[in-house]
Amino acid sequence: MPWSPWGPDTSTTGPARERYGRRQMTNVPVAPPPADDEGRDLAVLAARIADDKKATDVIVFDVGEVLGIVGWFVVAGASNPRLVRTVVDAIEVGVKDSVGRSPVRTEGVREQQWTLIDYGDVVVHVFLDEIRAFYEIERLYGDRPRIPWANPP
Repeated sequence: MPWSPWGPDTSTTGPARERYGRRQMTNVPVAPPPADDEGRDLAVLAARIADDKKATDVIVFDVGEVLGIVGWFVVAGASNPRLVRTVVDAIEVGVKDSVGRSPVRTEGVREQQWTLIDYGDVVVHVFLDEIRAFYEIERLYGDRPRIPWANPP
């Protein structure tokens, strides 16, 4: 058996290597996030808060069927780094005040270019416009349903 930095291949059901050579986890149940209204409502709330703070092109995607570990993505743009920070702070405070939830973690706050706010079932991405154009995250999830979030007129 060839040496691997991830240890011996202990699977018995064919190749156990995923992409990039990591061992495949077998017999580990992975439950999709619940298709409940709570996650959807949180995503819509985050989108509305981002829009109120002048975020651009706010989109809510239902990604639960393709990702399995998260149900909803909120994607928003901001024209400058200060606005990225303002939108992120407003979402964290608004969600905490409205539904009493704090993020599980946040990433990229210091850099203020692509900030990720992880609520478990909902992940909010706030991009600097140039970074968003570079990564084109909408293209990756373009086949997923978009959720209407704007307040009715």
